[in-house]
Amino acid sequence: MNTELNVCTPAAPSMVPDPGPRPAQVDFGAIKQRQHATWASGNYAIVGTTLQIVGEHLAEAVDLRAGEQVLDVAAGNGNATLAAARRFAHVTSTDYVPELLEKGAERARANGLDVHFQAADAEDLPYSDGAFDVALSTFGVMFAPDQLSAARELTRVVRSGGRIGLASWTPEGFIGDLFRLIASYVPPPVGLQSPMLWGTEPRIVELLGPDATDIHCERRRFNFRYQSAAHWIEVFRNFYGPTYKVYAALDPDRQASLTQDISALLERQNVGGAHSLVVPSEYLEVVVTRK
Repeated sequence: MNTELNVCTPAAPSMVPDPGPRPAQVDFGAIKQRQHATWASGNYAIVGTTLQIVGEHLAEAVDLRAGEQVLDVAAGNGNATLAAARRFAHVTSTDYVPELLEKGAERARANGLDVHFQAADAEDLPYSDGAFDVALSTFGVMFAPDQLSAARELTRVVRSGGRIGLASWTPEGFIGDLFRLIASYVPPPVGLQSPMLWGTEPRIVELLGPDATDIHCERRRFNFRYQSAAHWIEVFRNFYGPTYKVYAALDPDRQASLTQDISALLERQNVGGAHSLVVPSEYLEVVVTRK
């Protein structure tokens, strides 16, 4: 297998999440129920639509062709879905949160795009082996609690010679910092491996390498652009499931403390000057060619 990883900036060892020992029994069902409630809360589409450029980049990275059968896994409100459909692919958009699929369907209709939407679990996809030419996921499959099952399903439903395209936040980037900060207030479920592992080259090779003839990784940056740190916090506190749920779990004093800490994090990483907020957040773009 040729793993073309030289294009990636090596991850700083101290920043890569430690998978740690996994308990013999992890209740993935209970974890998924919590996650479902998290992603169904707020209104992710308000935040998700700002990430559209990532889906467009990914569609180009996998060299998507008109007429190909494309599966968007854990599609959220459909950024990769719309990017593929704009390139005249036949797209099936899936997520296990129906509320998110409804937002994606609204966007597809508004853009005049023909897309099939179906509720489906990334760890148990209801499709036959090799049914798709391409599978995509932007900041989606990385949050599946059973990472090995999600990786097996991604590779299973893609034909030999097909491609898998992923965009996942890295542990070194802003979102990695944000999730560590959130975890200091509300720890993640016991036994759950960090989703940021999907943003590290070694984990990608571990998860997808056995079924690949080629793996190409590139580190990219998405810029969060908001009026100010206070504006970013307002949007994410009200509409982004993970921060919405964390705030709901805290008493007023802890909420105020979290706001102060997030504001400090944003200001440290702001490159937009005194009168705006521009925070670069690194993600790993991965293209896998199926064996």
